[in-house]
Amino acid sequence: MKLTELFAAQLEREAAPTRRTLERVPEGRNDWKPHEKSMPLGYLAALVASMPSWVPMTLDKDELDLGSWMESEHHPRLKATREELVASFDEALVAARRSLAAVDDAHLLKPWRFAVGGRVVQEQPRHQMLSDGVLSHLAHHRGQLTVYLRLLGAPVPSIYGPSADEGRP
Repeated sequence: MKLTELFAAQLEREAAPTRRTLERVPEGRNDWKPHEKSMPLGYLAALVASMPSWVPMTLDKDELDLGSWMESEHHPRLKATREELVASFDEALVAARRSLAAVDDAHLLKPWRFAVGGRVVQEQPRHQMLSDGVLSHLAHHRGQLTVYLRLLGAPVPSIYGPSADEGRP
């Protein structure tokens, strides 16, 4: 199996539970956070919805400089409704699928850099960034979002197994 096929399959496995999670985000609570050090709900939900757009960012660009992150199309923008969150996620997912289909495994071996203010703080092969910095990172933030859902009394979807609110997916 090609690496691109492996990542495409993983992206598809993560898509449905991510969509189900976003569909349950309470509206009108964008500023809520469980702790003063936590991200606000609206930002976290927008981050999860936008994370598939990190696939084309990783495949189509050689680096991300955090200094330009705030102005980039990959920076999460708050959404007022669940429908907007899901639509944002679906758009990002389409772009991710398109980028994965357009590259070969040799491209995934090329280096990708993360910089802050022009200073490279991390350099790794693109396949490693896709695995750790995008797909595992998506699962991490989606997990945070399910904790927020629980604390707000919203039903938590089954993801890798049953939740207290749902049986097996």
